[in-house]
Amino acid sequence: MATRTASPTRRSRTALAGFAVLAILLSGCTASGQPAPSLAAGASPAISGGGASASVPLETSQTSTKSPVYWLGRARDGVYLYREFRDATGTENPVVKALHLMMSVKPLDANLFSPWQPPKKLAASISGRNVITVDVSSDAFNSTVDEQTAQLAVQQLVYTATAAAASAGVIDSGQPVQVMLLVDGRTDQLAFNRVKLGQLMQRDPAMVAPMWIIDPQAGLESAHGQLAVYGRSTSPGADVYWQVSRADVKTDKGTPYLSGHVVASQAADASAGQIRFTINLPAGKYVLRLFPSDPGPGDASALAWDSKDFTVTP
Repeated sequence: MATRTASPTRRSRTALAGFAVLAILLSGCTASGQPAPSLAAGASPAISGGGASASVPLETSQTSTKSPVYWLGRARDGVYLYREFRDATGTENPVVKALHLMMSVKPLDANLFSPWQPPKKLAASISGRNVITVDVSSDAFNSTVDEQTAQLAVQQLVYTATAAAASAGVIDSGQPVQVMLLVDGRTDQLAFNRVKLGQLMQRDPAMVAPMWIIDPQAGLESAHGQLAVYGRSTSPGADVYWQVSRADVKTDKGTPYLSGHVVASQAADASAGQIRFTINLPAGKYVLRLFPSDPGPGDASALAWDSKDFTVTP
């Protein structure tokens, strides 16, 4: 059972009813023309993985109108993939909906980014072989990035497409899921003029951040003093340390307002690696950070795997 300490001064599985071919074409988008940051990844670049990895489970089926979207973000020793849930209304294909958000909107967290640009055309279909085919126009790659960032961006699409399909319950999440990325209907193209496409791809566990915060999302305003924290670690059973710092009150050498630790769930299902705890906070502005080990006193922001700013209102 997870344990937690705190101090004011120191610290389903998806049920598949049947496969359906999904295809929706988007048009009328224009690229922003802004180059994305060119950042070296912390992990070895790869666009295809082996079998399904238990350390990066697929999202579970949900009935909410939010779409899971993955972004790139710098943390500790490199750049990794992080997930947000974004509002997504309408009756669009769920995979197209999530990918459109990934390519067209900004992350809620200012520390995250995406090198993709809004495409004029975007479509997706799912076959009975658990293969998601994404067809995007070439203008989606109108950013100048290095090869490692391009590798991460391709995996960003793989993670987002598979997450959206799993959340919508239109794939068999108990089986490996693969993604084929086409450019203007063609295989054997180059993503961002660097990454050769044309082969089936799976999630690469080396690309995702070892731990991240799901709730609260960046910029959350909560009217309640009790905050429920929900996160994910790719190492079930591992200790996860956390700190909450005041963003509106100066403290001595970055001393956290609250701190403690939990143990990531070891359950043998989709909840493996989940991080959950609650904290009571007065009104104010805060920053929540997650760490793989006890960061000790002082400013530990550079040691965090993830951080989220939020506000508790009176």
